Amino acid sequence: VGRESPPPPGAIVLFENVRFLRGEREDDPVLAERLASLCDLFVMDAFATAHRAEASTHGVILKAPKACAGPLLIQEVEALTRALTAPERPLVAVVGGAKVSTKIELLNALLTQVDGLILGGGILNTLLLAQGFPVGQSLCEPDALDTARSFLAAARASQVEIPAPVDLVVGHLPIATSEADIRTLDKVAADEMILDIGPLTAAHYEALLRSAKTILWNGPLGVFECDQFAQGTRRVAEAITRSGAFTIVGGGDSLAALDKFQLADRISYRSTAGGAFLEFVEG
Repeated sequence: VGRESPPPPGAIVLFENVRFLRGEREDDPVLAERLASLCDLFVMDAFATAHRAEASTHGVILKAPKACAGPLLIQEVEALTRALTAPERPLVAVVGGAKVSTKIELLNALLTQVDGLILGGGILNTLLLAQGFPVGQSLCEPDALDTARSFLAAARASQVEIPAPVDLVVGHLPIATSEADIRTLDKVAADEMILDIGPLTAAHYEALLRSAKTILWNGPLGVFECDQFAQGTRRVAEAITRSGAFTIVGGGDSLAALDKFQLADRISYRSTAGGAFLEFVEG
């Protein structure tokens, strides 16, 4: 960017991480102008960062002589549009991950779009706590209980099928060496952590997925990195691949789970995005 003259025709210039550049995160028009001066055509092919209004993803598009979408970005948008605009129904979403607070907009948006919704991970822990169930030392958000209760009220008022969990898999710190035990919802001890959905809950989730024609998945349902707490995520992933539905999986953890279970090649579309995936679904 600091070159006094543009690169020669046919040259390829590989930037270091552009977030090191002053003004990148602020979408600085001066930096955007400097980036645009390096090209005749700007191709935006980074769907995973397309939701960020930064100099290299937004400002440069406004300043470049010409700009267009790249093939990966087009593929991502087409796949998500197929799943959300005119999906073959039933449309079922699977949402896991750590925090309700980071996915509440997604969850509320899904209530107006999907026919079924499956929940797991830390999100489920917070929802259980909001309903008065014990969660012990589990990852959850006590500060987000009002948000969780509002979502639960909206979910009850919707026509969306949301199978309730009936059992859980718990463990202790350190998680990697902990034994796994099955508990009903009301039997989680004060020193235990919820680390996966239980086998009966997984069976209920599998039944809903069998009927689906379109499936969106973002976020694991447990600590799948540890084999003793991976069965819930594994069973849901296998049910998704067996469903025969059009399937989209987004988010780094979900993709890592598919790789671990050697199921990645059985998904219709694997999105490279995390935050952009969520914002697209949220609308």
